[in-house]
Amino acid sequence: MPPRLPMFAGICRTAPIPTPLASFLLPFLQARSASILSSLSDNPGAYNRRIRVGRGPSSGKGKTSGRGHKGQKQHGKVPARFQGGQTPLYIAHGVRGFENQFSAEMSPINLDRIQSWIDQGRLDPTKPITVKELVKSRCLHGVKDGVKLLARGKEQLKTPINILVSRASTEAINVVEAIGGKVITRYYTKQSIKRILRGESESSFIPLSYTPTANDESPILAATAASAAPFSYRLPDPTSRKDIEYYRDPAHRGYLTHLVEDGRGPSLFFKVPGTSVRQKVKKSGIASAGDNKVW
Repeated sequence: MPPRLPMFAGICRTAPIPTPLASFLLPFLQARSASILSSLSDNPGAYNRRIRVGRGPSSGKGKTSGRGHKGQKQHGKVPARFQGGQTPLYIAHGVRGFENQFSAEMSPINLDRIQSWIDQGRLDPTKPITVKELVKSRCLHGVKDGVKLLARGKEQLKTPINILVSRASTEAINVVEAIGGKVITRYYTKQSIKRILRGESESSFIPLSYTPTANDESPILAATAASAAPFSYRLPDPTSRKDIEYYRDPAHRGYLTHLVEDGRGPSLFFKVPGTSVRQKVKKSGIASAGDNKVW
């Protein structure tokens, strides 16, 4: 047993305490153990006791040990996809179709839902609406590879919005811009979306009001240096040709459209493949292909 605290113990035995102060000073003057080692215990739920089966009917898990009477589930394990011994259907009829492991699964968000959240005061239309605002306001649940803006309920949208998403349909872009709003699409990954929601990264490199000038050598780096300073991580840029061309296309309102030069398209090729026409030049002194035929 740990030693008692003699100083407080002596005060409790000898010094008389007035009645009005007894309830206030009693916790400080009580004799208590100098150590708390004897009162240590696990947190509630930290330890689960193992169920001991087959130890008599009083435990509730005796006799059959909770497996029931007879049958394959009592005598052994049932293999996964076991169909009672018959030829499995996926073998008899085959497996049709496939699941594309590389496809991007976008979380849809419609215009009527955004207008409803604005009417309830859960979204501020005076500020840019990004993935973080949509998730924080519970307007969107479970963002996967990105967010796609769709035009369902387009007649209900009355408030001009400035929205930043991964992708947007053509009809949704036309509706938002018709009432004075703005749509910008940006490339995201699963990891970058998690960092945005945790506050470790910003929603976009380039601000929505940023317009590159002719004197800027690299508009992306110029905007990144000023806006990404307080954050721990930078947002990634697309690396595949399909994604790069999507966000370079002005029709998709991509954030890389300022990289496209005048007179060029969003394609990474200087000319669209298959559009060039070769002209056949007939040299003098050389017989044509028709003259060299034997028959």
